[in-house]
Amino acid sequence: MRLATRMRFPIPLLLAALTTTCFDGSIGPSNGYLALGTWGGDNVGVIVTDEVTHVHVGCTFGDVPGRIALDATGRFTVDGSFVLRAYPIMIGPELPAQFSGRVSGRILTMAIAVNDTVEKKVVALGPITVVYSRTPNMGPCPICVTPRRIPSLSRPGT
Repeated sequence: MRLATRMRFPIPLLLAALTTTCFDGSIGPSNGYLALGTWGGDNVGVIVTDEVTHVHVGCTFGDVPGRIALDATGRFTVDGSFVLRAYPIMIGPELPAQFSGRVSGRILTMAIAVNDTVEKKVVALGPITVVYSRTPNMGPCPICVTPRRIPSLSRPGT
C-alpha cells in the first residue's frame, strides 16, 4: 500500500508559472524617477536624461529640468516650459507649462497644461500615452535625438 503519491510537474511549466507570478515585465518607477531612455507612441515621444525630460506632442515640444520624480503610486506633477509654435520654423516663445501624469509598468500617461501668454489662454495637450523603449512615430514632425538644455530651466548649482 502506498501512503504518498509523488506529484510531477514539468519543469518548464513550473518555471513559467513562477516567472509569471514574480515578474510582470514592468519597469515601474525607476528608483523613484521616470526611467531614463526613450518613451514612444503615435505622434508623441518623451526622451529622459539625467539633465532634462524632453516631451514632443505633434509639432510642439517642452522640457522639464532633470528627471521627473514619481510618488509611490507612479504619479507626478512638475513645472517646465513648452513651445507651441515649434515646427516647421520655431517661432516660440517658451511658455510656462505644467506636466502631470502617471507611470504604470511600461506605460506613461501625461497631460500638459501650457500657459500661452501670447494668446492669453491655457492650452491643454493630451492625455498622451507612450511606452518605454518604443521608438516614437512622429509623422511629419521630427523628434529631437538629443534634448537641448534650456538655461532658464537649469537647476540651481548645475
